[in-house]
Parts: sequence; structure tokens; C-alpha cells
Amino acid sequence: MVDKASKGRKEEVVTREYTINLHRRLHGCTFKKKAPNAIKEIRKFAQKAMGTTDVRVDAKLNKQIWSRGIRSVPRRVRVRIARKRNDEEDAKEELYSLVTVADTPEGLKGLGTKIIDDEEE
Repeated sequence: MVDKASKGRKEEVVTREYTINLHRRLHGCTFKKKAPNAIKEIRKFAQKAMGTTDVRVDAKLNKQIWSRGIRSVPRRVRVRIARKRNDEEDAKEELYSLVTVADTPEGLKGLGTKIIDDEEE
């Protein structure tokens, strides 16, 4: 019982959807560095939200950030962050976070954090 409590919530495999306000995070950033800094801010957000240092950004999300060029980054982006088990034998950590684009047909207004699935392995 004590071992299970000390393990904590950070060890679970879970998927959540977040809306990241890039406009706020990139305020005052140089034009020619906005898209690269947006990717760095998404990584930083995923590290804080999921508690893993290994964060992998999907190619589709990268394409969406860069879709309007280096300067005109979308103000907000809806992402799905999945904390997964690392199956590689020489991995430093047992968990990693995968950040992908979440599809939002109606827009981003009024969307909060949404837990997709909570599965134990």
C-alpha cells in the first residue's frame, strides 16, 4: 500500500487534451524566431503537464505551427499529450510524452483540459 502511494500519479499512462495559448507565451519574441520558439514552448508545456523530460512532437503538429510561416504562428493550438511507456531497452526514462494535434471542428472557445483515456498497463 505504501509503495503504491509513493509511486504517485506521474507513473500512469494517460492521454489528455490541452489548449496552449502560444500568443501569451511568445509575446515579445523576435519575428524570425517565433515558430522555433513555439515548438520549444510546447515541449516545455508538455514537460510540466506530464512530468516527463522526454517529449516528442509529432510532424503534423510541427507542420501546423509552421503552416503560416516563421512569423505568423497560430495564437492558440489544441494538442493531445499522451504519456506512454518507453519500450526501448537503453532508455533513460520509462515514460515519454507524445504531443499531437487534436482536431477541433468548431473552434477553441470554452474548451478545457479533457482526459481521453486512463489506462493501466
